[in-house]
Amino acid sequence: MIPEYPYDDAATARAVVDDGGTLREWNEGARRLLGYAADEVVGRPAAGLLADPAGPVLPADPSYRVDGLLRLRHRDGNTVSVWVLAHHRPAGADGPAHWLVVTPLEDTAPLPDDDPLARTALAQSPCATAVYDERLRLRRFNRAMSLIMGIPEERVRGLRPSEVGGRRESEEIERDMFHVLTTGRADDVRTLVSADVAGRTSAWLFRVAPVVDDGGRVRGVCMTMHDFTEEHLARKRLQLVNEASVRIGSTLDVARTAQELADVCVPALADFVSIDLLDGPEDGSDPSPVSLTFPVALRRTAHRSSTPGGPEALTGLGTTRSYPAPSPQAACLATGNTVLAGDPTAALTEWLAEDPVRARRIRALGIHSSMSVPLRARGSTLGVAVLSRFLRPEAFTPDDVLLAEEVTARAAVCIDNARRYSRERETALALQRSLLPQRLPRTAAVEAASRYLPAARAGVGGDWFDVIPLSGMRVAMIVGDVVGHGIRASATMGRLRTAVRTLADIDLAPDELLTHLDDLVLRLSVESGPDGTTGEVGATCLYAVYDPVSRRCTMARAGHPPPVLAPPGGGPARPVDVPAGPPLGLGGLPFEAVQLELPEGTVLGLYTDGLVESRERDPEISQRLLCEALSPPPVTGTAFPHDGTAGAGCAHSADTPGGSDSLDAACDRVLHALLPTGGAADDVALLLARTRGLPASQVATWDIPADPSLVAAIRKQVVGQLERWRLTETAFTAELVVSELVTNAIRYGERPIRLRLIHDTSILICEVSDTSPTAPHLRRAKTYDEGGRGLLLVAQLTQRWGTRHTPEGKTIWAEMALLEGW
Repeated sequence: MIPEYPYDDAATARAVVDDGGTLREWNEGARRLLGYAADEVVGRPAAGLLADPAGPVLPADPSYRVDGLLRLRHRDGNTVSVWVLAHHRPAGADGPAHWLVVTPLEDTAPLPDDDPLARTALAQSPCATAVYDERLRLRRFNRAMSLIMGIPEERVRGLRPSEVGGRRESEEIERDMFHVLTTGRADDVRTLVSADVAGRTSAWLFRVAPVVDDGGRVRGVCMTMHDFTEEHLARKRLQLVNEASVRIGSTLDVARTAQELADVCVPALADFVSIDLLDGPEDGSDPSPVSLTFPVALRRTAHRSSTPGGPEALTGLGTTRSYPAPSPQAACLATGNTVLAGDPTAALTEWLAEDPVRARRIRALGIHSSMSVPLRARGSTLGVAVLSRFLRPEAFTPDDVLLAEEVTARAAVCIDNARRYSRERETALALQRSLLPQRLPRTAAVEAASRYLPAARAGVGGDWFDVIPLSGMRVAMIVGDVVGHGIRASATMGRLRTAVRTLADIDLAPDELLTHLDDLVLRLSVESGPDGTTGEVGATCLYAVYDPVSRRCTMARAGHPPPVLAPPGGGPARPVDVPAGPPLGLGGLPFEAVQLELPEGTVLGLYTDGLVESRERDPEISQRLLCEALSPPPVTGTAFPHDGTAGAGCAHSADTPGGSDSLDAACDRVLHALLPTGGAADDVALLLARTRGLPASQVATWDIPADPSLVAAIRKQVVGQLERWRLTETAFTAELVVSELVTNAIRYGERPIRLRLIHDTSILICEVSDTSPTAPHLRRAKTYDEGGRGLLLVAQLTQRWGTRHTPEGKTIWAEMALLEGW
């Protein structure tokens, strides 16, 4: 309601009439004008006050403000002609919609020239200026103010500011003017004036100053109005652009980035926004306008509405929809320009004729303005953003188009970044999956299970693991980590993994293998890239070799986290004290190996630093949690989700039994105990291996005298052992292989010479060791040569053969496959 002050309220005749034409308020000034007391007219039709009851009391169209001359009935029966000013006020916190009708009763005559208010040079001011007296009654305003108000001065002279303006904002201004009047201090008031019937919202700066006489007494208030609507709108546009730069692109997720664009634009720029993106071509190239074919298929990635529930969305998130050439989406993608439709039902007739459901929805919602803005970045077409208005009355302006293009251009770069990151991540994941073992080998030495999880945010890295069968039933286990993330780290990991397999094939000791691997990393660091620059390559590694015959494990590490050992029988797990060694790539520093006795059933845990290093925990605490997770027997529960985006297909096991003691369950328990719900910040590789021992009954050993005449007796002993093992089907081949290897050792090797036979369910291994470091070489003997055919015969009779060097000399070994059923 209009604020009240300690002044004469009867100087204005004021009444309030609701939209139904009933009088709701009647002040003392109205009683003075027409003679009726408030209780005589309030609650009755206002038309009863008209001299001509047949005439309309209020306009049929509720415009913001009307004025004119009315012929009214006085209580004494006379007719009174009164000029009235009527303001329509919509429903609000102060009640339902109503009309405020006012007319001045006093002080309507011009001021004398010697009046201090009259001496103000209103006519010379280019600013809209009004002067109010000590009662905040209008005395004068200049031509500029008259043009803004649209009312001559003589019509509103004597009204208060709230009565002249008629808006709720006018009441606030009147309060500020009263404060200036009582304090004598000037004030500046910035306010937004609510939208008029044309939907325009304006911003004004009111500068209010006291008017004093020669004696310094405050005689009134002078107010000037300055229109800063354009400045206000420009500031809002800058704020929206700034907000877009802050809020859009907070992640490298395409859908999240598109949704951030929609959230920024609603309701600041539009009432409904939809973001539809093109699916990338199958060849991985970026689409361009010339490569598009119509109708064009777009996938709804995000939308946002000012209306709860978003009833404007005809397409669900993730759904693909085709848009024909006449549609604004297709048109803006084809031309690369924004398509603006002031009246969608009229401007898009051809397209909406093909989509009657959409046409009905546009008419039902009252969408009166829309624009389709192409999303383009770095020469690529990504999709289209469609902005619509139906709640706010004003249509899109050219400035709105520029603002939308600015915001969407920034968002398009962020979407393109997210798409490129996703593409590179998928490429790196595919590369890494192809480089990692697809399935762990089945070996008689260990039962193994593994997990690999790429980083949740940093991208795919260079973590890797491997299980490599070696000669003599032994097995090598390795876990490594290349510094960095992305395709380069994955490619470097693949090169190192290949190198490790090559070095493992020649049976290098763990510390010696790491030395060769260190040299390789140094060479990779100095290799020139495509741009001529060199890049540092760093890596850590842990390499272990386990022998099921001796039940000994030899391991060495290069700057890698130490392994964890869980003894058989459910004892507490503990870290293994292995010298750390320098990371790979430093060069010139030695590596040290340790040897452990591992009882059958021991679980050895190898992992990368992503498992134990976290911002929330110290590595020591993480290692303690790792030991605790491996110590108790696994419990039945939900497996760790390793089949989603965090490394699909990167969980492997070999000969893993089910039940509560399975290594797969242990892997899941470890990941649940150490990794956060959202995934690790770095790549995680985990390899668990449970050792097996080969019974002594499956190994036979002989010390061989350096006498060629005793080879026949040795062959006989071998045949007897094979009969005890029930391997008579393989006896003939084994006898020939043993004869050739033993004869070569006696002829070319050095004493002592030892023969060892090892057999498992599917393989028989023959090993001949001596103390000579010289390794034999396979060659083809000429037709008339008397020798040189022994190793060729061994190669043809066996599945594979080779030489490994030992601290005492060398061992020549050969593997023969057993017939099925043995």
